[in-house]
Amino acid sequence: MVRDVVRNGRLSEERDEEIARYLSSSWADRWIGEADLLVDMAHVLMLQEQGIIEASHARALLRELVRLYEEGLPEAVFDPDFEDIHAGIESYLTGMIGTEAGGRLHVGRSRNDEVATCLRLRLRDELLALADEVVGLREALISTASDHVTSVMPGFTHMQHAQPTTLAHHLLAYAAAFERDTARLFDAYGRVNRSPLGAAAFASTGYPISRESTAVRLGFSGLLVNSMDAVSARDFALETLAALAVLMTTASRLAEELVIWSSPLVGFVVLDDRYCSTSSIMPQKKNPDTLELLRARSASVSGELVAALGIVKGLPQAYNRDLQQLSPHLWRGVGETRSSVRILKGVVETARFMTERMAAEAGGGGSTATELADRLVREFGLPFRTAHHVVARAVREGRLDADGLEEAGRETGGLSLASRGLDQGWVEQALDPLESVLVRRNPGGPAPEAVEEQRDELASRAARDRDFLAHERRRVDRAIGGLIQAAREVTE
Repeated sequence: MVRDVVRNGRLSEERDEEIARYLSSSWADRWIGEADLLVDMAHVLMLQEQGIIEASHARALLRELVRLYEEGLPEAVFDPDFEDIHAGIESYLTGMIGTEAGGRLHVGRSRNDEVATCLRLRLRDELLALADEVVGLREALISTASDHVTSVMPGFTHMQHAQPTTLAHHLLAYAAAFERDTARLFDAYGRVNRSPLGAAAFASTGYPISRESTAVRLGFSGLLVNSMDAVSARDFALETLAALAVLMTTASRLAEELVIWSSPLVGFVVLDDRYCSTSSIMPQKKNPDTLELLRARSASVSGELVAALGIVKGLPQAYNRDLQQLSPHLWRGVGETRSSVRILKGVVETARFMTERMAAEAGGGGSTATELADRLVREFGLPFRTAHHVVARAVREGRLDADGLEEAGRETGGLSLASRGLDQGWVEQALDPLESVLVRRNPGGPAPEAVEEQRDELASRAARDRDFLAHERRRVDRAIGGLIQAAREVTE
């Protein structure tokens, strides 16, 4: 077995297995294995360019680093006997090429700035990938909404029938919310994509390194300048987890509505069988299990944020080993969120919305009463509060017709609505759910022209976000491709 070259100098006694596993970060380190190799390549190239290590040593190191990058890290580097992957890789390289070359890998840096860089490098890729998936979910909502611009349905407040709306209007509300979630991911990305490499333990280094060189090679947009802040700051992880928690809350709300809508008591949607399970005893059951699990995983992601906040809140400046425990919370949050967004997109794309059932419920529970009151204001000149009282009294008496409104008007304010032109035909038109939708043409409303304007604006911004993601992905890929090519050229 390769010995831990980090521990071997200062400490002598071997640890027992329990202590080794307690200290090891091997599970979370699997997330950053490839990133670690890229950071090592950039660091070695810089050391050679700055004349800090000889070309022969750089060549030996880069040859093995490129090979490991292309073939994959061996399981040995994740052995819990190593405290972390950084010690595992350095020990492995030293075993392969000897101490004379392998022992120079760590010149001018610490594991503190190394791990911070690896975390940011991997998280940067995860944020780009997640944002791309959220944009895909937005596009699925927008596309589905386009098919239901005039599909009338009931809108709810307090889970009670409120006013008629359309399915398109409802779905676009979620598209708008997920757009803001995307913006939060972009905001986090901008602060994640800065390099701490070269900060060393916290007080920089006396070697003539070039922090700018490694930042450019790794595709970072700039440096975290203060070396103490660079190694100890984890607000980028907290900000990311906060964005994930908010995103998952949005996703959970949509999942909850789809669960309710899929119930036979409501019957607004039929979910694709792929996203459902059945009962082991009740053969008729079709349960929306994936959406129920999504609701629960939303809580889990919020829990990862709370745990991460608790880990960081009491730490003094510079590195503390507590920070190792933060990484599992970050990666679990990322993994849960990405899988949930993909699931939700699939549910939306394959759902069958029962528009006839929605339309039948659109006027239920007196949901068109608001439009009736509004028409009394617009057409008969009543004060809104008077109109509200008249309609409310008619609803209370269960007589929402011409006679009931006439009687309510007389009892409320001595009004004769019939003398002003109110008849049963007028009432029926006012109570028509589609008519209620059609008059709500203001920006953001459910009328078809207003919905189409919202849809077009949301689609345009989704396309803009896709362009940004493609640009940023190309930029990062060019940087990483250039880094690997430069490492190969040194070994040739």
